[in-house]
Amino acid sequence: MGSAEYAAFEEKVRRTVYMDNLSPHVTESVVRTALDQYGTVKSVQFIPNYLGPPNLPQCALVEMEKEKQAHVVISTLSQFPFMMSGMPRPVRARAAKPEMFSDRPRQPGRQIQFRWLDRSDPDFEVATKLKRLVKKHSTETAVMLKQQLEKEEKLAKQQGENLKANYKKYEMVDGLLSDGTARRLARHYNLGVLDDAGPSTFQ
Repeated sequence: MGSAEYAAFEEKVRRTVYMDNLSPHVTESVVRTALDQYGTVKSVQFIPNYLGPPNLPQCALVEMEKEKQAHVVISTLSQFPFMMSGMPRPVRARAAKPEMFSDRPRQPGRQIQFRWLDRSDPDFEVATKLKRLVKKHSTETAVMLKQQLEKEEKLAKQQGENLKANYKKYEMVDGLLSDGTARRLARHYNLGVLDDAGPSTFQ
C-alpha cells in the first residue's frame, strides 16, 4: 500500500507547477482563470508564509490534470512575461519537488531517526553550529525580504506613473481628434483622414 501511495504522489508531483512571485491579492480563482488556457487546474495550494509580513509575494503549488499541461505552463511562463493581479514583476514557474508538499506520504524504505544530545557528545558542537547558522540565515532572509519589498513598491510606483502618463497622452490625442484639430492639421499639410464612424485617424 505504501509503495502504491507514494507512486501516485510522484505522479501528482510531475503534473504540479510551483509558482512564485504571486501578488498577495491573488486567489485560487484568479490562478485557475489565468491557467485555464493551458489545461484543467485540479487544485491550487498556497504555501503559507510564517516568517515574513503578509504583503510579501506568495507562492503556490498548482496541480494540472495532465503532466503535459504542467510542462506547457512552465515553458510558456519561462519564455513570456506573465502578469497576475497587478504584481509589478512577472510570475515565475518551475517544476514542483516532493519536499514542497506538506502532505507528502512517507517514502518507502526511508527512515528518520533523532535523539537528544548531551553536552559531552561530539555531535553537540555540530548541532550548536547548525543552530547558529539557521539563526543567521533567518536574519539575512529578513533583510533580503525587506529589500525585495522596497524594490517591488518602487517598481509598482514607476509602473503606475507610466500608466498615468500614457493615459494623459491618450486623452490629449483623443481630444485633438474630437475637437476637429486633427482635421484642420490634415488639411493644412494635405493629409488624408480616415473616418469610419469612430475617432478620425490619419492615413
